Amino acid sequence: MIPSRAFVLVAVGPVLLSLATLADKSLVWPMIGLDGAVLLLAAFDALLARKRLVHVDRRAPNVMSIGKPNHVELEVRSYASRKLNVEISQDLFEGAIPDGLPVKLSLPAKGRARAKYRVVPGRRGAYELGDHFVRYHSPLGLWIRQLRIPQRSFLKVYPDIQAVRAYELQAMKDRDVAGVRASRRRGGESEFERLREYRRGDEFRSIDWKATARNSKLIAREYQLERNQNVLFLLDAGRLMTAEAQGLSLFDHALNATLMLSHVASRAGDQVGLLAFSDTVKSYAPCAGGAGAASRIVQAAYHLHPEITETNFGAAIEQLGIRVKKRTLIVLFTQIVDDVAAQELLKLMRGLLPRHLPLLVPFRDIEVDALALGQTPDTAEATGTGPFVRAAAAELVSFRDRLVRDLKRRGAHVLDCTPGDLTPALINRYLEIKARHLL
Repeated sequence: MIPSRAFVLVAVGPVLLSLATLADKSLVWPMIGLDGAVLLLAAFDALLARKRLVHVDRRAPNVMSIGKPNHVELEVRSYASRKLNVEISQDLFEGAIPDGLPVKLSLPAKGRARAKYRVVPGRRGAYELGDHFVRYHSPLGLWIRQLRIPQRSFLKVYPDIQAVRAYELQAMKDRDVAGVRASRRRGGESEFERLREYRRGDEFRSIDWKATARNSKLIAREYQLERNQNVLFLLDAGRLMTAEAQGLSLFDHALNATLMLSHVASRAGDQVGLLAFSDTVKSYAPCAGGAGAASRIVQAAYHLHPEITETNFGAAIEQLGIRVKKRTLIVLFTQIVDDVAAQELLKLMRGLLPRHLPLLVPFRDIEVDALALGQTPDTAEATGTGPFVRAAAAELVSFRDRLVRDLKRRGAHVLDCTPGDLTPALINRYLEIKARHLL
């Protein structure tokens, strides 16, 4: 029981009367009587509130997406014969940010009500939502009854699976995913798939003039790309991937893009796999196709987090050579900031060619790019270090640009983009590689 504001206001009377007794001793007995009356009233009210009058049941998803709002529904039932104003809070897991807590409800006598709040997970892994904490006033309003109602809801926090659901909805409508352009079939078509209505951006040579004449509108031929090819994602889980951009670590941005492209590639008939590594190999999922391919990728990596260790590219490439024999599109997500690691990466990329097709994704640092453009912090300008900060940032940008040019010159494909633009850019590059029959 917690004293309410009403209790405090009622207790003000005896306090004032006790101060008055300093001037008039005859007020002692009235003060004692008033104190006793307040205590009896409070005890009676506490006795009336001893019974639990509220029950809470929670419906939470078994799987949540990291960095995204996930809805949790509460069903609240009142056993009281009076109206109750209820406040409900929850025992959340580490890294979870609540939106809409505490929940405040007005329950009619012996009635029910539902409420929703949102949870934004900050880390992947297996967690649980804990007990409910409920507060409501006693019948006379002198106390706030606080209850702990046990309930455990076990869940897993995955990469951004909501983007996959959005892609599926768009695909059901036969539209391109937002931000992903239709890839043009350069280098010749593969196998005829179907006829459909002509869309802006299609090549004129794809128009089927006989079908157009029959339907009195432009009809285009659509070709399916080559299927049953391998796509393997190499995820660097070393210390540089712990850096954050837009509220997520670089590793999480890479994992979100991996999940989305896994779904797109498996839906297109390709086989997808994953190898996560830092100083050693942390997780491996062999290339596989089918409807559950993207789910296998999620199961293999949802519990992984970047570590404060140096990345060992050699260990990853060695395992790759042992486990993967078929020609494969190797998508490597990493971050390079020094010349030693850059030279090692260049050597390893040469080792992958021509057996495999490497696609390197080195993340652009948005803050370094901004500093190189002269957008220095006020503190740097105030201390006179602004020009030095800009020069250091420009040197880092120049180093990165040289690395990208060297990789391209040696035959590797490089996706140069910011973390926020990664997913659509990666899918577009995959479609381009497929359309040009590079794999």
